[in-house]
Formats: sequence, structure tokens, C-alpha cells
Amino acid sequence: MVELLNKAEGETDPDFGCPPKDRPMKEHLFKGVINLDKPSGPTSHEVDSWVKRILKANKTGHGGTLDPRVTGVLPVGIDQATRVIHLLLEAPKEYVCLMRLHEEVEDCRIAEILREFQGKIFQTPPVKSAVKRELRVRNIYYVHLMEMDGQDVLFRIGCQAGTYIRKYCHDIGEALGSGAHMAELRRTIVGSFREDKTLRTLQDLTDAYQEWVDEGDETSLRAAVLPMEEAARHLPQIVIRDSAVDAVCHGADLAAGGILQLCSSIQMGSTVALYTLKGELVAAGSSLLNSDEICKSDQGIMVDIKKVFMEPGTYPKMWK
Repeated sequence: MVELLNKAEGETDPDFGCPPKDRPMKEHLFKGVINLDKPSGPTSHEVDSWVKRILKANKTGHGGTLDPRVTGVLPVGIDQATRVIHLLLEAPKEYVCLMRLHEEVEDCRIAEILREFQGKIFQTPPVKSAVKRELRVRNIYYVHLMEMDGQDVLFRIGCQAGTYIRKYCHDIGEALGSGAHMAELRRTIVGSFREDKTLRTLQDLTDAYQEWVDEGDETSLRAAVLPMEEAARHLPQIVIRDSAVDAVCHGADLAAGGILQLCSSIQMGSTVALYTLKGELVAAGSSLLNSDEICKSDQGIMVDIKKVFMEPGTYPKMWK
């Protein structure tokens, strides 16, 4: 549960904007994201193109690429939501991994090494990667040993974006002196997207869309396609006045007077998401102060806006 601090009172105009859950179906699709269960085999880009074809969308984009053989959570944005999906690239991830040791090792030794491979670790991306091969630091939030069977080790890992689990397994094998490789991998969390009741397969999506087209029943499709706001749920949030919305949509930075509520965990320099009183995502930016300092500020710029997601004119112009 996100704790919001009240900075000021505000009222919303019923004539402008729309709560995300109440958007008409076509707009809901245009601004939708899917918590997709990627199958083993196709690339993430191939899955994108299939979703685009199924929903007859203009464009699609995914948050966090998965290798062809890797399965699990692959958030996919539709049309306007493709801009929001990029916020997930730096979101924390969780995986369940089956690591195969090249020779048998005592259980206690495995548990010890996994404890050592938590916190900040150094990694060099593998040869087949989309980034420059240079040593970098990645944060491992937790590693839970789930099961061992001979040379097979099953563990759950929560990590910073950009962590290579294949390389993580290789490095553990090196530390053990036995060698090891990643046998299977499934992603279970990306930001606020999890393996839960919102996870859908490509077949689920196809059936839901056809049910809407053929029978006019949008129930299954609304459950399969989530509002684009879901792609920013992992970020600290700020609720702004209706009178500040259009200014932000035109690229203005957020001043103290435009803030009504804010998350208590905001730190200076952290990425924050801006919402209307109706819960619509407006923009994302970098906080110039922490939560306590923002609450005490009566004037000045509080957030440096980096990306705007709401179209200008959605709310009335109330700035000069």
C-alpha cells in the first residue's frame, strides 16, 4: 500500500478527463498494456508483432526483452501506451531459475555461495548481448534457494534491471569451482506486473478480442488489457491539480503549487509519476527534492518533467 502525504486540497472537474477504468473500449485499447505470459521459442519482438496483429493495433512495444527460450512476464504496450512501457526498462525484476551444476556440490556450499552473491555484484554482459561489454555493478535484492536435486538447483532471484541471469549462473559455477550454466528461466515480476490473475497468454488475448468483436462483450478484453497507468505503478507517485495538468502536458516542469498529494518515499533524483485526481497518468520526471522537502515548499520547481504521456487539451488551459 502506497502512503500518500496530503499537501493541499483540490477538486476535480467532472467535465474533463476520465478515470482509467471508465475509458471507452477503443480508447482503453489505445492506452492499454498487457501482462503477457511469453511462451518459449519466439523472440520478444515476434510476440509484439503477434499482439499487434491480434488487436489490429498501429504499434506495440514490450518492457524488458526476454531471450527466445525464456518464458514469463512480458508487459506489452499498445499504441499510445508504448511510450509508457519504457518506464519498465529500469524497473526491478524477479526470476525463477533452474541452474545446472557441472558436478555435484554439497547443499550447504550452494546456500553459502548464493548468500555471497547478494547485494552489489560485478558483471560483464555476455558476448551475445545488446549492450557494451564492460564491467558494471548490479544489485541483487534477494536470492531464495527453492530446491536441489543432484546437480540441478532451483532458486528465485530479485534483481536490478540489466542483470544477466545466464552470466550470474556462470559466475556462481566459477566460484564453486565446478562450473554451472542456466538450464531454464522464467520471469515472474517486472515492476508491478506479476504472475497473478492478470497474466494472459496469446490465446487468451485472441479469444477475448474475438468475443468483443463477434458478441460485443468486452468483459474478457478489459480483464486482459490493463490501463497504461499500470506500467508506472512501481514508481513513487504525485497527484497534481487539474489546473496544472495542461501546463505539464505542454512540457512545463511541476511547481510546488500544483501538487496535492505525494508518495512519502520520494528521494531527490528519483523518477516519479504524475497523476490527475481521477487517476490518469500525466507524465514522469525527476524529483528535485525529497518528500519532506516538497511538503514544506510553497514555491519553486519540484519535478523536472522528462516524459509526457497525456495529450495536451485533455484538461482546460489554465496557465498564461
